[in-house]
Amino acid sequence: MFKHAQLESVKAWIGDPAHQALPLHLRVQRAIRQLIVDGTLQAGNPLPASRLLAKSLGVSRDTVETAYGQLHTEGFIERRTGSGSFVSSQARHLAGHGRPLKTTDRIVPPSRLSQRGTLMFQGGGVRDFLFSRPFAPGVPETRSFPLQTWERLQRQVLKQYGTRALLHSHPQGMEPLRRAIADYVNLERGAHASPERILILTSSQQALSLCATVLLDAGDPIFVEDPVYHGARKAFDAAGLECVPVPLDAEGLQVDYLLDTSKKADRPPKAVFLTPSHQFPTGATLVLQRRLAIIDWARQQQGWIIEDDYDSEFHYAGKPTACVQGLDPYERTIYIGTFTKSLFPGLRIGYMILPPALVAPMTVARTLLDGHSAPLPQLTLARFIEGGHFGAHVRTMRLVYAERRDALARLVRLHLADFVEPRVPAGGMQMPCIFICDMPERTVVEAAQRAGLDLLGLTALYHTPMHHSAGFLMGFAAYAPHELEIAVKKLADVLKAIRQA
Repeated sequence: MFKHAQLESVKAWIGDPAHQALPLHLRVQRAIRQLIVDGTLQAGNPLPASRLLAKSLGVSRDTVETAYGQLHTEGFIERRTGSGSFVSSQARHLAGHGRPLKTTDRIVPPSRLSQRGTLMFQGGGVRDFLFSRPFAPGVPETRSFPLQTWERLQRQVLKQYGTRALLHSHPQGMEPLRRAIADYVNLERGAHASPERILILTSSQQALSLCATVLLDAGDPIFVEDPVYHGARKAFDAAGLECVPVPLDAEGLQVDYLLDTSKKADRPPKAVFLTPSHQFPTGATLVLQRRLAIIDWARQQQGWIIEDDYDSEFHYAGKPTACVQGLDPYERTIYIGTFTKSLFPGLRIGYMILPPALVAPMTVARTLLDGHSAPLPQLTLARFIEGGHFGAHVRTMRLVYAERRDALARLVRLHLADFVEPRVPAGGMQMPCIFICDMPERTVVEAAQRAGLDLLGLTALYHTPMHHSAGFLMGFAAYAPHELEIAVKKLADVLKAIRQA
């Protein structure tokens, strides 16, 4: 006979809205099967008589009989004339196979991994903020996205392309989207792009992984900013590269340090990773003189510049600085862009502008990862850009985000003045805050997470964290000023509790 908890579990499974499309007898059958598979019902346990179970569940006896019959056919239960129904002896081999992994379960790595696999596993991957919670960095506002326009354009694509939009795309990406991106970045970012030089990808993270594996060998050094975007460093670490940190100041990467290191090193790095328009996480903009010096370094060393232009659309004072790629006459710059932040994360479309000599190698390498990007969203995005909707959306969000940045700065100064100093950025979607008192950064981040707030600690972004001030990034783009106020007050309570502990 079922225990009360088992009966309630069956009722919950049957009543789950996610299962409503199934016929009732299948819901009963699968609910009981799940209890057997996860070990709640063990081999030899009796099942309730069909009449009793039907009454308890509020269904017909025929429904339960049909469910029992299917379970018997599949070998999950045994039906004994005159004795009833019992969990099959085979169930002892199934127990626990269907149990969901709990957060308390210890994940044990496989006993044998490659060196690269071990580095990837130990690095922990790159954490995406799956749910929009206050202060998650890099999360855009999606509630005001023009869904009706997007839906209309998608219908137009389906009408024009029909079932062709359901097939594979070329691994380099759909030509209409590559053309639309080239026109946009040439106009707005001062790039030198053509459709033939653009490779459509699923994300900027995929672009970083391709650069790490196609341009460099395991063990090769690469210059990176210090602090640096954690996704870049993890991509380079996973590829077995040696990250050589270059310090920053208010004008961006300290190029003199890079040049001196190149001269003195036995194996000078042949690539540098930059976020020049809006450095992550400091927000500094790389000045023109240093941009030109890095371009000249790449020419002399026959090195590569990997330029991540992740959120340059959102600048709040004047025009943004032209991208490095557009200043580079020697074609040593790989430009990385993404629509994850300018539109919405679920779109999963990024791109690279490549030197001509790299287009074929990068495209072939891409086929070994995921083959291609889905044609339908590519073609819809192309129309969204060509129709002026992308530019209009960015302009609207630029005003919205500027207001939210100012609101967050005001709230931090009002409610968190005893703990942090905000470094108000000229652009972007997140604000660095530096501790002005002795606060344990990791404790703060973890306590905030338990309170429903997502902060990104700054210390881990530095190559030498002990030499730098602790603090955290606060994303402001996805929340209205009144929502930010509630969240900042909650964070203030968290910080006060830590200080008093």
